[in-house]
Amino acid sequence: MADRRYPKRNGLYRSRKGMLFGVCRGLATYFDLNVVWIRVLAVISLVITGLWPMTGIYLLAALMMKPEPVRPIENADEKEFYDSYVHSREGAAQRIRRRAQNLERRIRRLEDSVTSREFDWDQRIRE
Repeated sequence: MADRRYPKRNGLYRSRKGMLFGVCRGLATYFDLNVVWIRVLAVISLVITGLWPMTGIYLLAALMMKPEPVRPIENADEKEFYDSYVHSREGAAQRIRRRAQNLERRIRRLEDSVTSREFDWDQRIRE
């Protein structure tokens, strides 16, 4: 069984709490196995195949696997944002910037409506 301190995530990720790049702990979490068995399997593969092939595979896995999210992914929107962030940080930053600009526009429209003369007259009439 995987460590309960590291809950299973929605996908295969490198663990942030692993010993070396977090590949073994990420695989253990994904397959719901004890990390010790994955590490033993990695060492046995290292001995059988030799230093270079297994080291190359491990480094390739470390480069291919996305890092584990800092906080758990709760819904599809968060997963979509995390995936976009991992693949393109600039794209994710632009997406956040667009959302902030849209929010700022909406707030300005609300402020314009609240501070307009018509709003003031409507308030006086209601009183």
